[in-house]
Amino acid sequence: MRLNEWINQKLLPSISTELDTKNKPSVKVQQSIKLSVVTQFFPPDYAATGQLLEELVEQLGAQGVDIEVFTSQPGYAFSSHTAPAVEWADQIRIQRSRTAQLWPGRIRGKAINGILYTLRATLYLLKAWRRNNILLVTTAPPFLPVIGYLAHLLFRLPYVCILYDLYPDIAIALGVISKDNWLVRLWRDINKQVWLNAKGIIVLSPAMKQQVVAHCPEIADKISIIHSWANPEAIVPIAKGENWFAWKYNLVKKFTVLYSGNMGRCHDIDTILESAKQLQDEPIQFVCIGGGAKREELITEVNRLGLKNFTFLPYQDQQVLPYSLTACDLSLVSVDETTEGLVVPSKFYSGLASGRPIAVICSRTSYLKQLVTEANCGGTFENGDSHGLAQFIRFLSRDPQIAEQIGQAGRQYLRSHFTPKVISQQYLHVLQQALLSDEVITMPQMDVK
Repeated sequence: MRLNEWINQKLLPSISTELDTKNKPSVKVQQSIKLSVVTQFFPPDYAATGQLLEELVEQLGAQGVDIEVFTSQPGYAFSSHTAPAVEWADQIRIQRSRTAQLWPGRIRGKAINGILYTLRATLYLLKAWRRNNILLVTTAPPFLPVIGYLAHLLFRLPYVCILYDLYPDIAIALGVISKDNWLVRLWRDINKQVWLNAKGIIVLSPAMKQQVVAHCPEIADKISIIHSWANPEAIVPIAKGENWFAWKYNLVKKFTVLYSGNMGRCHDIDTILESAKQLQDEPIQFVCIGGGAKREELITEVNRLGLKNFTFLPYQDQQVLPYSLTACDLSLVSVDETTEGLVVPSKFYSGLASGRPIAVICSRTSYLKQLVTEANCGGTFENGDSHGLAQFIRFLSRDPQIAEQIGQAGRQYLRSHFTPKVISQQYLHVLQQALLSDEVITMPQMDVK
C-alpha cells in the first residue's frame, strides 16, 4: 500500500475519530466538572443571591456536577447566628468561613465583612484548589472575583464570574464615591484584569452586558446573559382565603400590594410611598417584607404622615415564602433610576411564580419594560409616576378577574423561560465551554515526502 493511501485510509480516519470524541463534551465533560462555588451569602442567610445559588447548585448536582460551596456564616439576614462549619446537602459539600460579622447593617461594616470574607476565601482556595477543576465566583461581596484571578495566576484554575451588581458603578451612582477618585480607577483596572482572564462572564440582563462591554469591549464574546429565576413548583398560587399567612396578618379582605425583599439604596421607595398616600382612604393595604437601608426611613415617614395602610414584616424563613409571596393581590418591583442597568431585582421572578400581577417601577429604558410586555404580566411605571401606579392598583382592585388573568399569564411565562431547570442548563453550558476553552487540542505535525 502506498504511503499516501495508508495515510488516507488508516491514519487520518483514526485521528478524525479521536478528535470527534474529544469534541463531544456533553457527557464526558459534564461528568468531570468539579466545581467550587465561592459566595459570601448562602442559606440560612435570607439574601436572594444565596437562595438562588442554593437552587442552582442543587440543579447542577442533579446533572452530575461535583460541587463544593465555600460561604460565610450567616450575617446578612438570618434567623440563626451560626450554621455548621462543614455540612453535606444532597452530596454537595458546604464549608463556611469563621469570619465574624461586624455591623452588618452599615455600609462600612458590610465592606469590612466583605474584605474579611475575601481573605478567608483566599485561604480556602490555597488549601482546596486541587479538589476542583473550575471556579464559579460571584460579586457577593463586590470585590470577590479577584480570587478567581488569583486562582488563574497561581494554579491556572479556570474561573467563571457571576456579576450580580456592577461596582464601582453603583457606588458612583449612589454618590458614595466620586467617579474621579483614585479608588475607582484602581477598581476598574482590577475589574478589567479579572474579566479578561475569566473563561466566562455571566450577567443578569442585556443592560448589564452593555455596561460591562462599555468598560471592557474585548470581552463581549465571553459574556452570557442568564436571567435569575424562581421555582414554580415551590411557589404555587394560593387563594388568600386559604392562605394562613394572609389570615394571620389580616390581609384576606383587603386588596394587598406586596413588596417582598431588600429595600435598599438601589430601589425606588418614594414612588411607592406617594401612591400609598393617594390610596390611604381605600381598602388597599401595602405590605413590606424584608429589610434594607431604606426600610427604617420608610417606616419613619409612614408614622410621620399617620398612614394606616402599611404593614411592615421582617424577612421570612424560606419555608414561609410560598405563603407570604401569595398573600397578596399585586407584587411590587422597583429599581431606582440612578442604578438602572447596574442591578437586577430577583423579586421580579418570584412575583411571576406567585401567579399575581406585577407592577414594576423603573426607567423608560429598562429591560424590565420589555419583559413585562412579553409576559403580559402587569404594568410598568416610570420613577416618580405615583399617580399612574395608584390608578393601576385601583383598577386591579376593582376587577379581580383581569388581575387573575394577568397573574396566570406571568406564571406561564416564568414556566417557559425562568425555572431552575431551564436556567441551570444555561449555567452548565457556560461551565462546559469554560473547561473546553481551557483545553488545547493540537494536530501532530507530519512531514510526508
